[in-house]
Amino acid sequence: MAEKTYVGAIDQGTTSTRFMIFDHDGAEVARHQLEHEQILPKAGWVEHDAEEIWQRTQEVLKGALDKAGLGADDLAAIGITNQRETTVVWDKRTGKPYCHAIVWQDTRTDKIAKALTDAGHDELIKHRAGLPPAAYFSGGKLKWILENVDGVREDAEAGHAIFGNTDAWLIWNLTGGTDGGLHVTDVTNASRTMLMDLETLDWDDELLALFDVPRSMLPEIRSSSEVYGETVADGPLGGAVPVAGDLGDQHAALFGQACFEPGLCKNTYGTGNFLVLNTGTEIVRSENGLLTTLGYKLGDQPAVYALEGSIAVTGSAIQWLRDQLGVIKAAAESETLAASVDDNGGVYFVPAFSGLFAPYWRPDARGAVVGLSRYNTIAHIARAALEAVCYQSKDVVDAMVADAGLELEALRVDGGITANELCMQIQADVLGVSVSKPVVAETTALGAAYAAGLAVGFWSGTDELVANWAEDKRWEPQTDDAAREAGYAGWRKAIERTLDWVEV
Repeated sequence: MAEKTYVGAIDQGTTSTRFMIFDHDGAEVARHQLEHEQILPKAGWVEHDAEEIWQRTQEVLKGALDKAGLGADDLAAIGITNQRETTVVWDKRTGKPYCHAIVWQDTRTDKIAKALTDAGHDELIKHRAGLPPAAYFSGGKLKWILENVDGVREDAEAGHAIFGNTDAWLIWNLTGGTDGGLHVTDVTNASRTMLMDLETLDWDDELLALFDVPRSMLPEIRSSSEVYGETVADGPLGGAVPVAGDLGDQHAALFGQACFEPGLCKNTYGTGNFLVLNTGTEIVRSENGLLTTLGYKLGDQPAVYALEGSIAVTGSAIQWLRDQLGVIKAAAESETLAASVDDNGGVYFVPAFSGLFAPYWRPDARGAVVGLSRYNTIAHIARAALEAVCYQSKDVVDAMVADAGLELEALRVDGGITANELCMQIQADVLGVSVSKPVVAETTALGAAYAAGLAVGFWSGTDELVANWAEDKRWEPQTDDAAREAGYAGWRKAIERTLDWVEV
């Protein structure tokens, strides 16, 4: 077999880790995937065992290679994509984490975020980092560990305790761990900490002081596509393979969708939804409740920025119908049930189970089903749940258009809910633009593979990646403007009913 025929990608996600192997056309060759434990010690706390994640990573690397009958010599490079904001702190002398990783979903740092806002620091953080003070991001989680886990502050001051999102943890272990492992991250992951300056692409001393974080803990910030180092020969790959790509998951999906031009936007439909819009090499500071973040950076080329809208509950609203209400036995049944009625019958479902994320940022909101009459059935509620996925996405798209001054021509979609054709048709109708799904749906892992392959010359440039992108399905709008506007007006009225429900 010819050498260096493939590129691999580690996709370290919230519930599982997988390794995928792709060929030069961007087609999947093999994959292996394993779940890890979700640790829930208290209400609002969500943790992972970072050592378990590293163990699973080693297992999936070997598993995918074995399935494909390949070895390390067949891989030109590997890339990494990861759950963002999930915070790991470990002792570089022993390789042991000081505590469980604090997951991005964890809300224990609400009070830290609120204190920063109450002290008037929110505008500084938004301007420098592009993010509002929120429990979502890594900086508050790191501060909490420094203040609450015995020995970490002292070891950090002595230069022993180091921090990273799960990408940095894996790169460190892959490249040697306690024996010379590289402590690096990329600009996309660094941009999710509240500690990096968007303009300098470096850790910001004023932000570090606000969070009381020693600079010595932090990884070196590198581009998203360059050779960081090589895997160790006695590691899980069994050979020296360049580790050459690193992107947070939503940035990797943007890259895998070949959204390389300003104005191109992707929407990933999962437990929640994540919309990311390429805004080019200029920073667009949101005035409409979005996050200003890094899209990606290729080697020494200028950084590409993005606007992001994060929606907390979309796919999990369908799970709620299945698991809590028991009205469907499988998520796929939501399409059949919703399709049994012509419209929502006046019913709107706002799944603000833990507040509203972008563009509202209202932690006081809670879920509501409104507009019910004796006429309505569970089918109307199921349809309203699908519509909620789409209306929340429209909220974010409208904010992006207002911020960036760029008209959306089409929305590129990926993720599990894209298998629901009714939902995708509703999305096209609600937005009034085409919705397009690619042939290769695993855009997150593909994006990490692309970044790594570009760094080692496996692909010559982004033009090749654009040529690889192929459409599998397209949905065109089928409603008129009057119906679209009336439906959205009802949604906005429903949103108002969810606000000021709890004290925060």
